[in-house]
Amino acid sequence: METYGYVLNIAMPIFIGLFLVEKIVEWRMRRQVIRGLDSVSSLSSGITNVTKDVLGIGIGIIAYSWLVDKVALVRIENTVLTYAIAFIVMDFHGYWSHRLSHEINFLWNRHIIHHSSEEFNLSCALRQSVSGFVNYFTILLLPAALLGVPEQVIAVIAPLHLFLQYWYHTRLIGKMGFLEKIIVTPSHHRVHHAINKEYLDKNHSQIFIVWDKLFGTFQEELDDVPPVYGVTRPVRTWNPIRINFQHFWLLLKDAWHARSWWDKLRIWFMPTGWRPADAAKEHPVYGIQDPYNFEKYNTPASKAFMAWAWVQMFFCYFLLMYFFAYIGRIGSPNIFAYGAFVFLCVFAYTELMDRRKYAMYIEIAKSAVGLWIVYYLGDWFGASQTAVPWFTWVVVGYLILSAGVTSWFAIVEIGKSEASGTRGMLMVRG
Repeated sequence: METYGYVLNIAMPIFIGLFLVEKIVEWRMRRQVIRGLDSVSSLSSGITNVTKDVLGIGIGIIAYSWLVDKVALVRIENTVLTYAIAFIVMDFHGYWSHRLSHEINFLWNRHIIHHSSEEFNLSCALRQSVSGFVNYFTILLLPAALLGVPEQVIAVIAPLHLFLQYWYHTRLIGKMGFLEKIIVTPSHHRVHHAINKEYLDKNHSQIFIVWDKLFGTFQEELDDVPPVYGVTRPVRTWNPIRINFQHFWLLLKDAWHARSWWDKLRIWFMPTGWRPADAAKEHPVYGIQDPYNFEKYNTPASKAFMAWAWVQMFFCYFLLMYFFAYIGRIGSPNIFAYGAFVFLCVFAYTELMDRRKYAMYIEIAKSAVGLWIVYYLGDWFGASQTAVPWFTWVVVGYLILSAGVTSWFAIVEIGKSEASGTRGMLMVRG
């Protein structure tokens, strides 16, 4: 837990730095691949995901350590070859877990967040799940377990394998020559994120493109078919916590409404998108029929409102930096209270981004909870005993400012638009 937090405090500034580089390149190339609120939503999703991961909220049906103890045919030392074998097996595991998440209804819930952006840029790579509480796919590491690859090797390879999937989430890099035949490139992954019928559910590989070619799911990016991004049932919210459970809620409602008990059971295991006929007829859900003519989700936002959204997101990240640096000192159960507060922060400001006026009350409640924590603990989770004793006062100042500024936007900017009848979504043509 502490080690992972330390690694994230190194990795996250790199991710954000590369996103800023992409923004500069976008400006220099005079192309638009980044939209403000969309990227705030994406980065906020990353915040919730790493918080959940550091807290270790999740269980594995089969632990790799148990698997290797039970089935290993040989035992191998920690050599360069061992790490190479582990990396290849991890990539095989990644292909199949990724593919199944696209093909099975209940598994799609844990992956929809990653595809929910209607843009394609480095920030959307950070849209990762908080709803995957159970790891179903450790069994796919069986080849490594049979070879006796030590658990410590997998622990090193897993985050490295994940981080290496960041760079290819961009529209600013074209095809890459001979590398297109070996590794997953931005061109390959643009296809994967597209909702065009030619591209849907293709290119599931994570590092080596060979898996798609071997198992029949490869599709090259076509010059005359520009990818259109998102999901066929648009999420229509900036709130990553809502997105994480949106598909599950639809499945739950469909299972409730279906008259057939067989449909109530099988809906969870059917191909992604399948709905019982009676539920689909009586409770229709909007879906994109023509990917070239649909409205991207956007909400009206003044420059000041946009700036405030970025301030909220970056302060949330600021809270995380402290959390990861001092997670051992904060200790249990306080680490779970800290994580819950981060989730509450993200929920509050992304509800405001969706122009829900009641977000003001959530924000005020969040600030009240934060101030109560400072009062109850005597500081901000032990900050007075760390190298940053001033951190408590920064947090207190932010909480007071946040409640006031958010209330102003809710009453003045959103309230006025409601009064003039313009509260509805501003749409951007796809």
